[in-house]
Amino acid sequence: MTGRGAGRTLQDVLARMTETLEDLPPQLRARRVFLSTYRRTTMAVADAIETGSFEDPAWVEAWDVAFADLYLEALAADVSGDPRHRPSRPWRAAFDAPADLPPIRHVLLGINAHINYDLPQALLQVISDGDFEDPVLVGRRRRDHERIDAVLAARVAAEDEELNAQGGRPALDRVLAPLNHVASRRFLREARGKVWHNTTQLQRARLAGADAYATRLGELEVLSAARIADLLAPGQILLRLAVGGFGVLLPPEG
Repeated sequence: MTGRGAGRTLQDVLARMTETLEDLPPQLRARRVFLSTYRRTTMAVADAIETGSFEDPAWVEAWDVAFADLYLEALAADVSGDPRHRPSRPWRAAFDAPADLPPIRHVLLGINAHINYDLPQALLQVISDGDFEDPVLVGRRRRDHERIDAVLAARVAAEDEELNAQGGRPALDRVLAPLNHVASRRFLREARGKVWHNTTQLQRARLAGADAYATRLGELEVLSAARIADLLAPGQILLRLAVGGFGVLLPPEG
């Protein structure tokens, strides 16, 4: 398998995440919220790979390495401040959010950029056009993609406790915690289904050439950036996402 992340492991990614956490300057401490959450989730994926939770563990590891690199490169570009290497619009919105937002909002902004925008790109890095012609192989890839839901679902309660410890919560949020756990699992599953649709749309554009792919990826960037207003709106955000959805959907080609 070639491309970004080839030959590297999740342990390499975790080492880079740890180093990045340690090196973040104090004025960027809000960046630690999503990075810490993502590091713990990556550890859970690595454990799931080791315990045989996937049909093709080597492919899942290569995919997760490529996926993490998209975030880590966006974060490095943001930290550097180099105008020649600006992050995508969804990531810029996440990084530029007010530092005093509740931790859950920082996590949701990161999830929006990373799942809605980055994840289809990461899947295409590890599923070739030839692979898409093999329905058996694509079915296996999609099932492993869906199995990540079980890993994420198992982390919801623990991550809720982590975020609560970081930022505290109003009494109403603590009362609603069980409902919020269900809501989180629901919207993550919904978003992952839309990711697969968007991946197939981008793959068709890739077949049509670089310009067609760039156009469709630009559409996905706009759709993902447009979610920011919803994620910053006041109210019970997790319950609202469970009802209204979290993912974005590329329309069919015109």
